[in-house]
Amino acid sequence: MAAISAHQFAPCITCHAWSPDHSMVAFCPNNSEVHIYRLLQDKWERVHVLQKHDQIVSGIDWSARSNRIVTVSHDRNSYVWSQEAVEWVPTLVILRLNRAALCVQWSPRENKFAVGSGAKTVCICYYEQENNWWVSKLIRKRHNSSVTSVAWHPNNILLATTSTDGKCRIFSTFIKGVDTRDSRTGPSSDSKFGEQIVQLDLSFSWAFGVKWSPSGNTLAYVGHNSMIYFVDDVGPSPLAQNVAFRDLPLRDVLFVSERMVIGVGFDCNPMVFAADERGIWSFIRFLSERKPTSSSSKYGSQFSEAFGKFYGQSKHAMSNDAVEPSRPRSGIHENCINCILPLREEGDSTTMRFSTSGLDGKVVIWDLENQEDLSGGKKKKNKKKEEDGQQHNH
Repeated sequence: MAAISAHQFAPCITCHAWSPDHSMVAFCPNNSEVHIYRLLQDKWERVHVLQKHDQIVSGIDWSARSNRIVTVSHDRNSYVWSQEAVEWVPTLVILRLNRAALCVQWSPRENKFAVGSGAKTVCICYYEQENNWWVSKLIRKRHNSSVTSVAWHPNNILLATTSTDGKCRIFSTFIKGVDTRDSRTGPSSDSKFGEQIVQLDLSFSWAFGVKWSPSGNTLAYVGHNSMIYFVDDVGPSPLAQNVAFRDLPLRDVLFVSERMVIGVGFDCNPMVFAADERGIWSFIRFLSERKPTSSSSKYGSQFSEAFGKFYGQSKHAMSNDAVEPSRPRSGIHENCINCILPLREEGDSTTMRFSTSGLDGKVVIWDLENQEDLSGGKKKKNKKKEEDGQQHNH
């Protein structure tokens, strides 16, 4: 089992974020507050409560370099919190929204952050030194419904968004005076602020979490139809793949390496997806599997077979991407996982540790260090191929 610690912080958690050194965690306990806990002598203690919002806090992000916290809420407001002595001081951000703010993320250089909203717009916020406040520029007239997730490309310019209109879009966020010309690389080299680089119409259902790979070459996002989508060579002619699975839909994704993704969602159990040497993505396994007892295995297999016959499918005829529908929910989480975050040092290309939080009020830390069977038999096959190749060379 990959989970190394789980803590029950609240009855329900909507989102969470970690301090730069991972010694503190900030989360919203499904209300208008943000609670900050610190790990002291193997025990989590509450050290701060941020109270400024009027409604549920829907997004939190804690910047790694500048140690600032940004929060957004259904009250249509956003605050940037800076630590002064022992207190956290809020600064209001002018979002100009008429609907709820739903998600937020700092850019890689932390000179901007993006806010997705129920107003079909994305706010790109930056700091104005002359006026000493945070202002926003809006990307309008593109989304047909609420923006559910945002993700920054490593180049600090491109921004990917998902929406409940079923589409994933990529925009340029180049702002004069904030971004430098040398950062305009790839398909955004000649684009202006708010210009749409590409629109992906792969999903015919709500689209949720979206993430870029560490290099920025691959994009992954999930749909409410129990599918996950992978896009390579993002630009005028992208290469897209979709992986269907027989379980509940995902809500968020995380690249732990260039060719491995962890998905979390309504199934309460992180799912591992990986790409083979040809670049073909597939479902590998669940992270938190519990072996059934002999008796439950017997009846479980009978039920599974009956379930398969009911739908006219054989249990043995399932593809690698399919999961038996009778699999018991036996994970650490007991309700929908709605947030997954990496626990890595800056500059690392792979993530060995990450955390998840969900509607059960738990924050769980996972470690992939000893999970050698994550890629199933793929690693063994690749190793054998390498050995054969070496023998052939000799």
